[in-house]
Amino acid sequence: MLPSLRQLHYLKLLAEHGSFSRAAEAAHVTQPTLSAGIQELEKILGAPVVDRARSGVILTAVGEDAVRRSGEILAQAEDLVQAAKSTGQPLSGRFRLGVIPTIAPFLLPRVLPLLRTQFPKLRLFLREDMTAKLVVALKSGALDAALIALPYDTTGLRTARVGDDELMAALPPGHHLGHGGPVSMDSIDSDDLILLEDGHCLRDHALSSCGLEPPKVNSKTGESHFAATSLHTLVQMVGSGLGVSLLPAMAVESGLAERASVTIRPVGLTGEDRPPSREIVVAWRAGSSRAAEGRLLAEALRV
Repeated sequence: MLPSLRQLHYLKLLAEHGSFSRAAEAAHVTQPTLSAGIQELEKILGAPVVDRARSGVILTAVGEDAVRRSGEILAQAEDLVQAAKSTGQPLSGRFRLGVIPTIAPFLLPRVLPLLRTQFPKLRLFLREDMTAKLVVALKSGALDAALIALPYDTTGLRTARVGDDELMAALPPGHHLGHGGPVSMDSIDSDDLILLEDGHCLRDHALSSCGLEPPKVNSKTGESHFAATSLHTLVQMVGSGLGVSLLPAMAVESGLAERASVTIRPVGLTGEDRPPSREIVVAWRAGSSRAAEGRLLAEALRV
């Protein structure tokens, strides 16, 4: 006898919520119903999947392995249902899209009205998060696609190109590089750089594409000189004269720097004909039935 999808779904919710009551609420069933499902799963597997403690539910080794294996099974089952529903009607019904914070507030306001017009039956659910977390959600089936920036490790994923997003220099008032042609990154001291904190892929894009070293770490505190949690904070820090930074062109074009006292200049790299940039793509799980829709979405976003 094999476990049912419902039993595996109950176990997944139990692992996520840490209690039978909250998992039952998420599954829209009574707690006795969920408990019975878990007990039947344990009989089928021949081993307990959870330890019941006062502090909550703790997965056993068998339970952890079952959750890991069931993630892909449940994702494929959901793919099957969604593929059947969207047959002949691409980008219709529910579509769960992840977007990184350095893209979401600048691209989405411009493209969402176009998507609603082009695909009126699309029910788009958005999740904004760091790239690493979005990739995990893609591979587990919690997301159908994600709008991310490359370079990034896309093992196990497939991507469709949306376009390039140029990186531009943001300089404080009166900075000596604020006039003339493109800013040469050779003329910027890495200790003057203000970047997003670790976890934002834009930080790595800025450093790698411009051939820069990360700001030095304070040997006493173990911290870099300055780091920002968002592009809006980053612009304010530059405008206050704390240093220089690099901003994506889509953020600049959306008016991010208009209310701050910063100067925006293009960046020139020695020996390079093209300015530094990041590549914007739509990514989805390899083997997903939503692949055609991922490509269609990328095409629709090329505006």
